[in-house]
Amino acid sequence: MAVAFRGGCNGVGSGLRSFFSYRIFISALFSFLFLATFSVFLNSSRHQPPHDHTLPSGGNAYMQRTFLALQSDPLKTRLDMIHKQATDHLTLVNAYAAYARKLKLDASKQLKLFEDLAINFSDLQSKPGLNGNALEEDAFRLLEKEVKDKVKTARMMIVESKESYDTQLKIQKLRDTIFAVQEQLAKAKKSGAVASLISAKSVPKSLNCLAMRLVGERINNPEKYKDAPFDSAVEDPSLYHYAIFSDNVIAVSVVVRSVVMNAEEPWKHVFHVVTDRMNLAAMKGWFKMRPLDRGAHIEIKSVDEFKFLNSSYAPVLKQLESAKLQKFYFENQAENATKDAHSLKFKNPKYLSMLNHLRFYLPEMYPKLNKILFLDDDVVVQKDVTGLWKINLDGKVNGAVETCFGSFHRYGQYLNFTHPLIKESFNPNACAWAFGMNIFDLNAWRREKCTDQYHYWQNLNENRTLWELGTLPPGLMAFYSKTKSLDKSWHVLGLGYNPGVSMDEIKKAAVIHYNGNMKPWLDIAMNQYKSLWTKYVDNEMEFVQMCNFGL
Repeated sequence: MAVAFRGGCNGVGSGLRSFFSYRIFISALFSFLFLATFSVFLNSSRHQPPHDHTLPSGGNAYMQRTFLALQSDPLKTRLDMIHKQATDHLTLVNAYAAYARKLKLDASKQLKLFEDLAINFSDLQSKPGLNGNALEEDAFRLLEKEVKDKVKTARMMIVESKESYDTQLKIQKLRDTIFAVQEQLAKAKKSGAVASLISAKSVPKSLNCLAMRLVGERINNPEKYKDAPFDSAVEDPSLYHYAIFSDNVIAVSVVVRSVVMNAEEPWKHVFHVVTDRMNLAAMKGWFKMRPLDRGAHIEIKSVDEFKFLNSSYAPVLKQLESAKLQKFYFENQAENATKDAHSLKFKNPKYLSMLNHLRFYLPEMYPKLNKILFLDDDVVVQKDVTGLWKINLDGKVNGAVETCFGSFHRYGQYLNFTHPLIKESFNPNACAWAFGMNIFDLNAWRREKCTDQYHYWQNLNENRTLWELGTLPPGLMAFYSKTKSLDKSWHVLGLGYNPGVSMDEIKKAAVIHYNGNMKPWLDIAMNQYKSLWTKYVDNEMEFVQMCNFGL
């Protein structure tokens, strides 16, 4: 038992000795490491110049930086800080002065203050101490105070100006952006107008196909397409007569078909269609293959058949023979197409084509008639229109729907009122009216000599000084104070350019007019109005299907 107890005590004592020996060993090891590190530090610092700020790499970098900071000159550190403050605020002041100049504030008080402050900071940087020269403690304190005062002033001015300048800079940037966008928009509109005009005035492939097939059919079967005998109805003044002048076969067929389908007594309606020599065979071929229903009458002629229309009588034909006018219309078309869509529009030769000006010769073309309804080829008749013949025109020549509202569509927009003759003869605020559906009293026309008036003004406008071109301006002049205003429901316009025409207005209209570039037979037509025209297309006609009209 005693032996065992003694053995246990010896074991405990041995463990304690081992534990204390281990702690002594660890302490000695840390002491050695500390002395070794401190020795390395002292040796490395002894070989460096006193003001060398190059930091060594390795584990003693932090200690080296601390030691160098303790050895540095505190006055030099403060001087560096002051120099940096002055430089930074000089940059800020110059920046705000530049902003003020950009915002065109050259006469402003703030700009003057910023410029003076910039000069002061520049002067400070040239003073002893900030430019690297030695500086005494007192002089340094004065310099430090001066710099701090300038910095304080600069900060106060920047705080006061920052919001104002930032806002003005944003406004200026916004203006620049708006200007750039407006430039792009104007360019896009111009390109779009030219493209739209080219699309509108080009002959679609389907129309060309239809004309070619009709001519081919007439050539291949001459016996079937002999001219019909004279129809006395074309000279009967007791019937309802229509004048349609066009080179577009499908458009004319829609106008005629819409009148016949909506007429209460179609056998009393007579259509006088005039086209050019090129499309005469196609026009006759169509109405031979698809004769009018319900007893309506039709007469188809070429403009060349009216022999009185020659250059010695019609000013338009005389002007077309002029070399100057031919140059205006037919030279440099490709160059002008990219410059001005407005000019390109009026360079279209159709504005001086005889087919377009035939409307001014109705009394001479149809000498035995008393009244006639003129229709453009881009209209659709939705109701019986015989009521137009019953309207009392009060001795006036022309019955038409007026188009003016507010200051729009008045004579001043169509005629050049800077010309003294125009200014003397017309009222610029007179209300304009529309061509496209006009009931003409031919007897009153003959009495008032309106064709002579048209000739007078057309001759004076050879150099396009009275109006640009077209048939509406000379019409406004020839029928000035001779036009009777009709109810607007007779003629609703704008389906070829205005998407805002209401369907209620259209349903009430006797005639709807696709005036504008977006004709219903073109791909650019407005879809919401196209079906009002396509329902009168004769889709059973074989050539319409073959030519892929896409209706």
